[in-house]
Amino acid sequence: MEIQHDETGKRFLAVVDGHEAHATYTLGNGRLDIRHTLVPEAIGGRGVASALVKAAYDYALGHGLKPVATCAYAVAWLKRHPEYGGEIGPDYAGKGSCAL
Repeated sequence: MEIQHDETGKRFLAVVDGHEAHATYTLGNGRLDIRHTLVPEAIGGRGVASALVKAAYDYALGHGLKPVATCAYAVAWLKRHPEYGGEIGPDYAGKGSCAL
């Protein structure tokens, strides 16, 4: 799967079988905060969200930014990958939530 970085739109995206999935983020205070992930049901369960979040946090670390998660999926991802040294964002509203 090819993941693209739309810096202007502040999102990482992938098109799989004609369906677009993305992870949007904000930047500030040396932090990259994933605010929302969206994977259409038609391509769910294929690791697309994980690949998008990983690409975003790899970008963050490569640019000296702290990985932060406000989106519930990104929070769960960071908990599975403590090696990224990420943290939960102050706007995180709990399981199943994202900051739209």
